[in-house]
Amino acid sequence: MADLQPKNPLHGVTLEAIVTRLVEHFGWTELGRLIPIKSFTTNPSIPSSLKFLRRTPWARQKVEQLYVRTFAKQ
Repeated sequence: MADLQPKNPLHGVTLEAIVTRLVEHFGWTELGRLIPIKSFTTNPSIPSSLKFLRRTPWARQKVEQLYVRTFAKQ
């Protein structure tokens, strides 16, 4: 079957992979500065961030946009 989303940089990338890569690239402090949400600034962890982002569409959108801006050109 042909790839249905060849131009979508998020296709096939899990939310966990997105958050993990952003944390590795920016660190929690900078990520919390760029996207000021509690799960990035107060006792940050991947599981707590994923839980929040899965329930909060506007925050997930900001994380996905940052990921695309940061890594889509690489």
